[in-house]
Amino acid sequence: MLSIRNVSKSYLKGEVKAVDDLSLEVPAGKIFGFLGPNGAGKTTTIKMVVGLLKPDAGTILVDGVDVAKSPLEAKRRIGFVPDYPELYDKLTGLEYLNFIGDVFGVPTDVRRRRLGELLEMFSLKDALPDLIQSYSHGMKQKLAVIGAVLPDPPLLILDEPLTGLDPKSSALFKDLMRRRCDEGKAVFFSTHVLDVAERVCDRIAIINRGRLIAEGTMDELRASAAGGTTLERIFLDLTAEQEREDGAW
Repeated sequence: MLSIRNVSKSYLKGEVKAVDDLSLEVPAGKIFGFLGPNGAGKTTTIKMVVGLLKPDAGTILVDGVDVAKSPLEAKRRIGFVPDYPELYDKLTGLEYLNFIGDVFGVPTDVRRRRLGELLEMFSLKDALPDLIQSYSHGMKQKLAVIGAVLPDPPLLILDEPLTGLDPKSSALFKDLMRRRCDEGKAVFFSTHVLDVAERVCDRIAIINRGRLIAEGTMDELRASAAGGTTLERIFLDLTAEQEREDGAW
Protein backbone atom coordinates (compact mmCIF):
# COMPACT_ATOMS: atom_id res chain seq x y z
CA MET A 1 0.00 0.00 0.00
CA LEU A 2 2.82 2.40 0.89
CA SER A 3 6.36 1.86 -0.36
CA ILE A 4 9.19 4.17 0.73
CA ARG A 5 12.37 3.27 -1.14
CA ASN A 6 15.80 4.75 -0.34
CA VAL A 7 14.33 8.16 0.48
CA SER A 8 16.54 10.99 1.74
CA LYS A 9 15.88 14.62 2.59
CA SER A 10 18.34 17.30 3.73
CA TYR A 11 18.02 20.89 4.86
CA LEU A 12 20.44 23.84 4.92
CA LYS A 13 22.06 22.84 1.63
CA GLY A 14 22.75 19.32 2.80
CA GLU A 15 24.16 20.21 6.21
CA VAL A 16 21.24 18.66 8.11
CA LYS A 17 20.07 15.23 6.95
CA ALA A 18 16.51 14.89 8.21
CA VAL A 19 15.87 11.53 6.48
CA ASP A 20 18.73 9.28 5.48
CA ASP A 21 18.17 6.48 2.90
CA LEU A 22 14.89 5.33 4.49
CA SER A 23 13.09 2.27 3.13
CA LEU A 24 9.78 0.94 4.47
CA GLU A 25 6.95 -1.22 3.19
CA VAL A 26 3.46 -0.73 4.65
CA PRO A 27 1.21 -3.57 3.46
CA ALA A 28 -2.54 -3.41 3.01
CA GLY A 29 -4.54 -4.54 6.00
CA LYS A 30 -2.00 -3.32 8.57
CA ILE A 31 -1.75 -0.55 11.15
CA PHE A 32 1.86 0.59 10.92
CA GLY A 33 3.36 2.67 13.72
CA PHE A 34 6.15 5.12 12.92
CA LEU A 35 8.11 6.08 16.02
CA GLY A 36 11.12 8.18 16.90
CA PRO A 37 12.35 10.95 19.21
CA ASN A 38 11.65 14.60 18.46
CA GLY A 39 13.61 15.60 15.39
CA ALA A 40 14.07 12.01 14.22
CA GLY A 41 12.55 12.70 10.78
CA LYS A 42 9.01 11.41 11.26
CA THR A 43 7.13 14.52 10.19
CA THR A 44 9.55 15.16 7.32
CA THR A 45 8.91 11.62 6.07
CA ILE A 46 5.15 12.04 6.35
CA LYS A 47 5.28 15.37 4.49
CA MET A 48 7.16 13.67 1.65
CA VAL A 49 4.61 10.85 1.50
CA VAL A 50 1.67 13.26 1.21
CA GLY A 51 3.46 15.51 -1.29
CA LEU A 52 4.17 18.54 0.89
CA LEU A 53 7.94 18.07 0.53
CA LYS A 54 10.02 16.67 -2.31
CA PRO A 55 12.65 14.06 -1.40
CA ASP A 56 16.24 14.66 -2.50
CA ALA A 57 16.48 11.02 -3.50
CA GLY A 58 14.38 7.88 -3.54
CA THR A 59 10.86 6.87 -4.55
CA ILE A 60 7.53 6.87 -2.73
CA LEU A 61 4.61 4.80 -4.03
CA VAL A 62 1.05 5.00 -2.69
CA ASP A 63 -1.06 2.05 -3.81
CA GLY A 64 1.34 1.66 -6.72
CA VAL A 65 1.23 5.36 -7.71
CA ASP A 66 4.46 7.36 -7.73
CA VAL A 67 3.97 10.46 -5.55
CA ALA A 68 6.49 12.49 -7.59
CA LYS A 69 5.27 11.49 -11.05
CA SER A 70 1.50 11.47 -10.38
CA PRO A 71 0.96 13.67 -7.32
CA LEU A 72 -2.78 14.27 -7.75
CA GLU A 73 -3.51 10.60 -8.33
CA ALA A 74 -1.45 9.69 -5.27
CA LYS A 75 -3.22 12.27 -3.12
CA ARG A 76 -6.60 10.87 -4.12
CA ARG A 77 -5.56 7.66 -2.39
CA ILE A 78 -4.51 9.33 0.88
CA GLY A 79 -6.38 10.64 3.89
CA PHE A 80 -4.06 12.89 5.90
CA VAL A 81 -4.33 14.22 9.45
CA PRO A 82 -1.34 16.42 10.40
CA ASP A 83 -0.19 16.95 13.96
CA TYR A 84 -1.70 20.44 14.04
CA PRO A 85 -4.54 20.61 11.48
CA GLU A 86 -4.79 23.94 9.67
CA LEU A 87 -8.48 24.17 8.78
CA TYR A 88 -10.49 26.96 7.20
CA ASP A 89 -11.59 28.98 10.22
CA LYS A 90 -14.15 31.06 8.31
CA LEU A 91 -16.05 27.98 7.13
CA THR A 92 -18.57 26.12 9.19
CA GLY A 93 -17.87 22.49 10.00
CA LEU A 94 -20.47 21.41 7.43
CA GLU A 95 -19.02 23.68 4.72
CA TYR A 96 -15.57 22.24 5.35
CA LEU A 97 -16.74 18.63 5.09
CA ASN A 98 -18.72 19.38 1.93
CA PHE A 99 -15.63 21.07 0.49
CA ILE A 100 -13.61 17.89 1.16
CA GLY A 101 -16.39 15.80 -0.36
CA ASP A 102 -16.41 17.97 -3.49
CA VAL A 103 -12.62 17.88 -3.90
CA PHE A 104 -12.57 14.09 -3.70
CA GLY A 105 -15.75 13.62 -5.74
CA VAL A 106 -17.73 11.83 -3.03
CA PRO A 107 -21.34 11.41 -4.28
CA THR A 108 -23.99 13.20 -2.23
CA ASP A 109 -25.79 10.06 -1.07
CA VAL A 110 -22.52 8.36 -0.09
CA ARG A 111 -21.33 11.54 1.61
CA ARG A 112 -24.53 11.81 3.64
CA ARG A 113 -24.32 8.19 4.80
CA ARG A 114 -20.64 8.33 5.77
CA LEU A 115 -20.98 11.66 7.53
CA GLY A 116 -23.95 10.40 9.49
CA GLU A 117 -21.85 7.54 10.86
CA LEU A 118 -18.73 9.60 11.53
CA LEU A 119 -20.47 12.58 13.11
CA GLU A 120 -22.38 10.26 15.41
CA MET A 121 -19.19 8.45 16.30
CA PHE A 122 -17.31 11.62 17.23
CA SER A 123 -20.30 13.56 18.67
CA LEU A 124 -19.72 16.52 16.36
CA LYS A 125 -23.10 16.85 14.64
CA ASP A 126 -24.38 19.70 16.82
CA ALA A 127 -21.28 21.82 16.05
CA LEU A 128 -21.57 21.59 12.25
CA PRO A 129 -23.39 24.94 11.79
CA ASP A 130 -20.70 26.77 13.79
CA LEU A 131 -17.60 28.44 12.35
CA ILE A 132 -14.46 26.35 12.74
CA GLN A 133 -12.76 29.26 14.49
CA SER A 134 -15.08 28.64 17.44
CA TYR A 135 -14.01 24.99 17.76
CA SER A 136 -11.72 23.74 20.51
CA HIS A 137 -8.49 21.99 19.56
CA GLY A 138 -10.12 18.61 20.18
CA MET A 139 -13.11 19.48 17.98
CA LYS A 140 -10.78 20.59 15.18
CA GLN A 141 -8.90 17.31 15.50
CA LYS A 142 -12.17 15.39 15.21
CA LEU A 143 -13.18 17.43 12.15
CA ALA A 144 -9.81 16.75 10.51
CA VAL A 145 -10.17 13.03 11.16
CA ILE A 146 -13.70 12.97 9.71
CA GLY A 147 -12.51 14.88 6.65
CA ALA A 148 -9.64 12.44 6.12
CA VAL A 149 -11.89 9.38 6.36
CA LEU A 150 -14.84 10.79 4.38
CA PRO A 151 -13.44 9.95 0.89
CA ASP A 152 -12.69 6.39 2.14
CA PRO A 153 -9.06 6.42 0.91
CA PRO A 154 -7.04 3.21 0.83
CA LEU A 155 -4.29 4.80 2.97
CA LEU A 156 -4.59 6.94 6.09
CA ILE A 157 -1.50 8.99 7.03
CA LEU A 158 -1.69 10.30 10.58
CA ASP A 159 0.82 12.48 12.43
CA GLU A 160 0.09 12.30 16.17
CA PRO A 161 -3.65 11.73 15.49
CA LEU A 162 -4.68 11.21 19.12
CA THR A 163 -3.45 14.62 20.29
CA GLY A 164 -6.41 16.60 21.60
CA LEU A 165 -8.91 13.74 21.45
CA ASP A 166 -10.81 12.86 24.60
CA PRO A 167 -10.55 9.24 25.86
CA LYS A 168 -13.85 8.16 24.25
CA SER A 169 -12.99 9.66 20.86
CA SER A 170 -9.49 8.20 21.08
CA ALA A 171 -10.89 4.71 21.68
CA LEU A 172 -13.41 5.07 18.86
CA PHE A 173 -10.69 6.27 16.51
CA LYS A 174 -8.51 3.26 17.30
CA ASP A 175 -11.48 1.02 16.55
CA LEU A 176 -12.02 2.89 13.28
CA MET A 177 -8.39 2.33 12.24
CA ARG A 178 -8.74 -1.39 12.90
CA ARG A 179 -11.99 -1.69 10.94
CA ARG A 180 -10.44 0.05 7.95
CA CYS A 181 -7.51 -2.35 7.97
CA ASP A 182 -9.89 -5.29 8.25
CA GLU A 183 -11.38 -3.99 4.96
CA GLY A 184 -7.95 -4.20 3.28
CA LYS A 185 -6.91 -0.58 3.72
CA ALA A 186 -3.80 0.60 5.59
CA VAL A 187 -2.92 3.09 8.32
CA PHE A 188 0.50 4.71 8.76
CA PHE A 189 0.80 6.87 11.84
CA SER A 190 3.34 8.49 14.08
CA THR A 191 2.88 8.82 17.81
CA HIS A 192 4.81 9.48 20.99
CA VAL A 193 2.28 7.43 22.99
CA LEU A 194 4.23 4.17 22.98
CA ASP A 195 1.75 2.08 24.94
CA VAL A 196 -0.92 2.91 22.34
CA ALA A 197 1.44 1.91 19.52
CA GLU A 198 2.25 -1.33 21.33
CA ARG A 199 -1.43 -2.24 21.72
CA VAL A 200 -2.71 -1.07 18.34
CA CYS A 201 -0.01 -1.56 15.70
CA ASP A 202 0.57 -4.67 13.61
CA ARG A 203 4.06 -3.49 12.68
CA ILE A 204 6.31 -0.77 14.04
CA ALA A 205 9.28 1.14 12.66
CA ILE A 206 11.64 3.18 14.83
CA ILE A 207 13.82 5.90 13.33
CA ASN A 208 16.41 8.14 14.91
CA ARG A 209 18.54 10.84 13.31
CA GLY A 210 16.74 10.14 10.04
CA ARG A 211 17.75 6.48 9.88
CA LEU A 212 15.72 3.33 10.38
CA ILE A 213 17.01 1.50 13.47
CA ALA A 214 14.33 -1.19 13.91
CA GLU A 215 11.25 -2.53 12.15
CA GLY A 216 8.91 -5.47 12.72
CA THR A 217 6.08 -6.84 14.83
CA MET A 218 6.25 -6.48 18.61
CA ASP A 219 7.40 -10.11 18.87
CA GLU A 220 10.15 -9.47 16.33
CA LEU A 221 11.25 -6.30 18.12
CA ARG A 222 11.34 -8.13 21.47
CA ALA A 223 13.40 -10.95 19.94
CA SER A 224 15.98 -8.53 18.55
CA ALA A 225 16.17 -6.32 21.64
CA ALA A 226 18.62 -6.90 24.47
CA GLY A 227 16.16 -7.76 27.21
CA GLY A 228 13.48 -5.23 26.30
CA THR A 229 9.96 -6.47 26.92
CA THR A 230 7.87 -3.32 26.46
CA LEU A 231 7.94 -1.03 23.46
CA GLU A 232 9.02 1.84 25.69
CA ARG A 233 12.07 -0.08 26.94
CA ILE A 234 12.95 -1.29 23.44
CA PHE A 235 12.58 2.25 22.07
CA LEU A 236 14.78 3.80 24.77
CA ASP A 237 17.46 1.13 24.47
CA LEU A 238 17.67 1.26 20.66
CA THR A 239 17.76 5.05 20.39
CA ALA A 240 20.37 5.31 23.17
CA GLU A 241 22.52 2.64 21.51
CA GLN A 242 22.44 4.43 18.16
CA GLU A 243 23.35 7.75 19.73
CA ARG A 244 26.34 6.15 21.48
CA GLU A 245 27.46 4.63 18.18
CA ASP A 246 27.11 8.01 16.46
CA GLY A 247 29.19 9.67 19.15
CA ALA A 248 26.33 11.84 20.38
CA TRP A 249 27.25 10.96 23.96
